[in-house]
Order: sequence, then C-alpha cells, then structure tokens
Amino acid sequence: MDPTQCETHPSRYKHWKLTVDGDTAKLVMDVDAEHPHRPGYELKLNSYDLSVDIELADAIQRLRFEHPEVKAVVVTAELDKVFCSGANIYMLGLSTHSFKVNFCKFTNETRLYLEDASANSGLGSLAACKGTTAGGGYELALACDETVLVDDGNSAVSFPETPLLAVLPGTGGLTRLVDKRKVRRDRADVFCTTAEGIKGKRAKDWGLVEDVVSRSKWDETIATRAKALASKQTVTRGPAVQLPELGAKITDKAFSYRYVELAIDRATRTAALTVKAPEGAPTDLTSADTWSLRAFRELDDALLRLRFDLPDIGMVTVRTVGDRANVIAHDEALAKATTGFAREVRHLQRRVLKRYDNTARSFYAVADRTDSCFAGVLLELALGADRFYMLLDGDEKIGVQTSVANQGFFTMSTGLSRLEARFYGDAGNVQKILARGADGLIPSEEAEKIGIATVAADDIDFEDELRIAVEERASLSPDALTGMEQSLRFVGPETLETKIFGRLSAWQNWIFTRANSTGEHGALTLYGQPERPQFQWKRT
Repeated sequence: MDPTQCETHPSRYKHWKLTVDGDTAKLVMDVDAEHPHRPGYELKLNSYDLSVDIELADAIQRLRFEHPEVKAVVVTAELDKVFCSGANIYMLGLSTHSFKVNFCKFTNETRLYLEDASANSGLGSLAACKGTTAGGGYELALACDETVLVDDGNSAVSFPETPLLAVLPGTGGLTRLVDKRKVRRDRADVFCTTAEGIKGKRAKDWGLVEDVVSRSKWDETIATRAKALASKQTVTRGPAVQLPELGAKITDKAFSYRYVELAIDRATRTAALTVKAPEGAPTDLTSADTWSLRAFRELDDALLRLRFDLPDIGMVTVRTVGDRANVIAHDEALAKATTGFAREVRHLQRRVLKRYDNTARSFYAVADRTDSCFAGVLLELALGADRFYMLLDGDEKIGVQTSVANQGFFTMSTGLSRLEARFYGDAGNVQKILARGADGLIPSEEAEKIGIATVAADDIDFEDELRIAVEERASLSPDALTGMEQSLRFVGPETLETKIFGRLSAWQNWIFTRANSTGEHGALTLYGQPERPQFQWKRT
C-alpha cells in the first residue's frame, strides 16, 4: 500500500476550491468522485473520505498562516441541492477497523481545528448549506460558528447514521448538538433517529441551524452574514507566511525529516521517535523554516503517518537530542513576540501536542544520553508520554528543564497543562517544579524524586529495565492498552473535546466491531443493497 500523503497544497486540491476576497474567503466543497483516497469506491453526492479531509485541514491551516487578512470563511458546496452527504459509506465498508477509527479521529481533529481558528485566531466560519446536509456534512456545519440552510421545501439537516447504518455520527456531532448548540436532548433524540432529517422553520426553531433562507435571497444573505461575522473578529494575525513542503523521506524502515525521525522495527512492533532541537537561537521569527514551526509540522506529519500506515506498531520510544538552551531560547522568543505569526506558531504546537495525546500508541519518553533535550516545549513530549525513563549519570548532565512553554499555554483537551495533569489536584507542586526548572537543569535523580521521571536507573540496570519494559508493553492487548491509556491520560475535567475523543470515539470504536453494523448481515455492510440488516437484539 502506498504511503499516506498527509501534505497537500491548494494547487493540487481535487475536492475543494479556496478563494480569498478581502477579509472573507470561500471554501467550496466540490468533491471529485473519480479521485478517492483509495480505489474501489466513488465519492458521489459530495461524500468524503480521508483525501477530502486532508485538503480541508490544509485549507484551514493555510488560512491561518498564509492569509492573515481573512476574518471569516464561508464553507459551502458546488453541487446543486447537496451540501455534503457525509462520509462515504462504501469507503467505510471497504476499510479496516483501524482505518475507520483513525479516519474518524482525524476528521474530529480537523473540525476541532476549525473551532480553534475561531476561538484563537480571529477566523470565523459560516456553513452555507444550499442543499442536503447529512451525517458528517452536518457535523462539519456544526463545527462552524454559524449554519444557514436553504429553505426550499426539500433540503434538510440530518444524522441518519443510527437508523440507516447502526453506527453513530462519528465526528463529534452528538456532542456538539447538545453541548455546543444546546439542543434539548429529547429533540436531539428525535433528530438522531429520523433518517430523513429536519428542514425549514423546524430546523431553525429547534436550534439545529441559525437561519433558513430562500434561494432567491441566498447569495445576498450569505454575503451579508459573512461580512458581519468578519467584522466581529478582534484577533490580528500575520504577517503572512507561506508554508513549504516538508520533503519527508519515506522508506520501509523510517520516516525522516529535517528535525524528526520515526525509525520502525516491524519485527518487534515498535518504533523510535526522535526530535532534534534547533541548531541555534532564533534569528528570524517570520520564517516558515523557524524551528518552532518546522519541527512541529514534521512531528504532526509523522504522527499521522504512524496512525494510518503503521497500524501494527503499538509501542513508541520518544527521545530528543540537541542543545536545551536553544529550545528555551525559541520558547522565550515566541512568548515575547507580539506578531500574530508567532502566536499562530504556538497554537500549532499546541494542536500537534494534542494530536500526540490522542494517538493510540504507547509512548515511553527516554533520556539516556548527555545531549538529551527534554526542555521547554520538548519537555511536553515527556510529560505527555505514558512513562518517562531517565538514565542516572555521575556528571548529572542528563536532565530536564522547564521554560515559559510549560507554564500553562500548551493545554490538553481537558484544559489542563500536562504538568497539572501529572500532579492533578496539587497545584502547589506544579509551581514548585516550575520554580525549580527556572533555576536550571533538573538531573535525573532529582527528576525522579519530584515526580517528573517515572524511573531513573544507573547504567548497570537502565538498558535492561527499558528493554524489558518495552517488550512487556508490546506483548499486551492493543485494545486494552488503548482504553487504559486514553482513560489515564485525560485526568480532570471533561470538556467537549474529551467527550468527543474519550466517550464518542470509544463507543464508535466498539460499534464498528459489532455484528449489527459491520457483521455479514449488519447495516453498514448491507448499505445500498436490497437485503435488510439482521440485528442481534440483546442490549449490552
């Protein structure tokens, strides 16, 4: 199977058209049925697959970095009488369980990133649904700030997954319906079990859309609402920076980038992730090649390739190498910079670290060499790992160091920093560690005593202890590990994000394995065929 191409560019889009006009942009969904992500199905009726969402994610990212003048984006469609019919059902039917789950996870993240752009980057969004808006199409609309539906007597918004496919709206729709839109749960119950959906005045009265507009007034109304949405934005981005290709070298043994490498050992079902520190202090915070942006774009790409192309790799060791002082210098420069670009770089780092948190792999951070560089923003990789192993060295050159990056900006889906999650309920200890880290390097032995390291061992025991720990982890049930890790990583308050990734994704994961959906006579398996599904009627 060819490697997953997670990078793209507007010049290569097959499914979206991006245009910019002053402070507004238009993102038009025009899915090319003949260019699916994998062969074997057609993307009819503006249904989408991974390739469609990769382009959507790219467009959102480029608007944030390359078009700081844009304050509002209209998400609409080219196809007559159809906005989007949701995820392509035949694609789901042909996909492996692992791919289905990671596809849903990626689409969830993409829609959250659209909401993040509105919350933090002054980029509002308006879904202009001039036709049928079903399943994942309505979930995309829900992720926008406003949704307008055409009032033509036929067009409806709907979640047909439960009645037609025996699955859930898998991209956060259930959570956004009741938590974000505050739709009454009894009405949400009716809506989610009515395959044909709800249209017109009723859709507006129930809070499913902001407005319904006739075709005769459509263009004028959408333009007016987009301008009004743009005028509300107060966050300034910029200067504009073009995002270049990363130029990853992909082989059967490794994914290699300028600052990131993921080495693969298929025999042991393990991988080794290494992130390099910058080679010097920052000299240009207006460049797309500045380490803080480049390294984290590379890490993001590597994590997505790990998810989609390496389903059998379950255990990943995480190392960092380089000069800690350079990492801290980059952190401080970003924090002090007043440009919108610098702020966008930090927001991107935060999104990538969330992707790391949400990746269903066991991560063991390892500091076992004197140029280990778990400092500042790279320390977040150790704090986000499931365990942290540190080698004790007599010279105390191996250690960790905090920076401004660890002081609460890089929050997890819970809203907590990774330090707050590690020491949940003990804010005093968090402040002590930040104060100690500000004084300089925290050596391995001290790092273990204050709770940063999970295990600190000398050179006699370290290699064997780490090897045994990795081998033991790789031998455990991947299903049980995924459930355990996701439960343990997200301590603390529940948010819309944690509900989507923890609750909704877990249920969808389970439902995708059940006979009622994906069995020989399941609803998803038989979709589009004359045979009706045969359900197992026991509730569990």
